[in-house]
Amino acid sequence: MKPQFEQVTLAPGESWTLLWRELPELPFLWHYHPEYELTLTLNARGQRHVGDSLEDFESGDLVLLGPNQPHTWAASERADDETKPMLAVVVWFSEAWLQRLIDGWPELAVLRRLVDGAGRGLHFSAATAQAARPLLARLQDLTPEQRLPVLLQVLPLLARDEGARALATHAANSPPGDNKARGRLDRVLERLHAAPLADPPGAPQLAAEAALSLGAFHRFFRRHTGMTMLDYLAQLRIGAACQALISSEKPIGVVAMEAGYGTAAHFNRQFLARKGMTPRQFRASYRGSSR
Repeated sequence: MKPQFEQVTLAPGESWTLLWRELPELPFLWHYHPEYELTLTLNARGQRHVGDSLEDFESGDLVLLGPNQPHTWAASERADDETKPMLAVVVWFSEAWLQRLIDGWPELAVLRRLVDGAGRGLHFSAATAQAARPLLARLQDLTPEQRLPVLLQVLPLLARDEGARALATHAANSPPGDNKARGRLDRVLERLHAAPLADPPGAPQLAAEAALSLGAFHRFFRRHTGMTMLDYLAQLRIGAACQALISSEKPIGVVAMEAGYGTAAHFNRQFLARKGMTPRQFRASYRGSSR
């Protein structure tokens, strides 16, 4: 699953870019760009992929990504209002733009925390997302010269969020170890994501392709992703199952089979252990909250 390069352009007379995306669904578009990206997602629930991080997200999700970190949001379920489109409020700005703010205005020195933390992707706390939401939601209705002061309100708010947490295992532009290790990890993850969930490549096969012994491969995978390969695969399977449960009427047994589980009983046990509810309860909870 090789990410596609996205070209971000600036409008004349503007130093950063606002993208206001109203869509019937958020398609899976695995991509990267050298700009920072701040994304507020509204009226949508689905999966957020950032580097090697894969998580469910809800409406109000607020994330800041550093340069070149591969990412996508994918959703087909509207969370708040079925009559309205999903909305992604996206702000792009360059590394040089952010550094000029820090160097030029002592009052904005707190933004250095964003430089230090955003490389792995930062997911902001619910309280900070709630505080930033009305500010970001105003941007579309403002002129470019009015937007800038609003953004300069939002960024220090994010920088001071003690509840923000990192998403990916490492920053795209400063991975632990050397570039060879990063390339090796990218190839392994690409193979796992591209393979059918019912028939993924096994650890011995991946180890051989990565030119590592089986033991070294397991240590390598855990060191760079923070989990075992089996746990990572289980995360992918449960994530795919969640999307199918939310966005389709497929029977539980069919969802289990398509997600790579041999029996519905095994699927139910694994789903309950990871999500705290059965697949049927999960589907019912989403259908109930979308009314």
